[in-house]
Amino acid sequence: MTDHSRLQAVVFDWAGTIIDFGSRAPMGAFVRLFERYGITLSIAEARGPMGMAKWDHIHALSQLPAVAAQWAERFGRGFTRADIDELYEVFTPMNAAVVPDFCDFIPGALAAVAAARARGLRIGSTTGYNRPIMEVVTRIAAAGGYVPDNLVCAGDLAAGRPSPLMMYRCFADLGVWPAHTVVKVDDTGVGVQEGLNAGTWAVGLAISGNAAGFSLADWQALGAVEQQAVRERATAELKAAGAHYVIDSVADLMPVLDDIDARLARGERPTA
Repeated sequence: MTDHSRLQAVVFDWAGTIIDFGSRAPMGAFVRLFERYGITLSIAEARGPMGMAKWDHIHALSQLPAVAAQWAERFGRGFTRADIDELYEVFTPMNAAVVPDFCDFIPGALAAVAAARARGLRIGSTTGYNRPIMEVVTRIAAAGGYVPDNLVCAGDLAAGRPSPLMMYRCFADLGVWPAHTVVKVDDTGVGVQEGLNAGTWAVGLAISGNAAGFSLADWQALGAVEQQAVRERATAELKAAGAHYVIDSVADLMPVLDDIDARLARGERPTA
């Protein structure tokens, strides 16, 4: 009989959570994508919708006033759905081509996954990447020792983040319920909200992913005061999205799981 007062599963995001410190692969691909069409997109603009399905991400970028104005000036009209479809088709192979350069595991990620498994937890995964990109990523990750119990990609279902549909698929794939026995771990606001909307606990990652946006080397090069300023900004962003907990990276996850188990034992449940 399932114990509903203890955790059963952790669902991890991929880029910025398990691999790709700073979530740099998709950011650079978006900048290069718009450059191909003569549109200047800043890194900050590219990072804004991170975590969404990539078609949705491109659509969100097309709605930015500066981007829309450049497009109208260059093409004499606003964006159409066909334009977004075309950009998406160009983006997928572009991102797939560069993603192998950004598949290093985030320090402590494999140990955190192993520790979660040692507690008897199932390991789920959702991603804003589509299947063609993840075919590249999962092959590299498996060679390095990471094979989650399931994978749900953007495009697999009718809606991506922040909807709960990918999480619902995880529940079904992993055979876990109710939602309060599951933890979602993500480095983006929409990824946090994906968990909240599904009724799970949500843990935000302030430093390893999109919220901070630094490569590991650049992060380590910062002084303590600079690091703390980045941490406070990123933490505030993820807390505003609704995260129940915010930690630097998955390396810090085990004490959070201990705390959640203690709260569940007291009868507490996650609130959105």
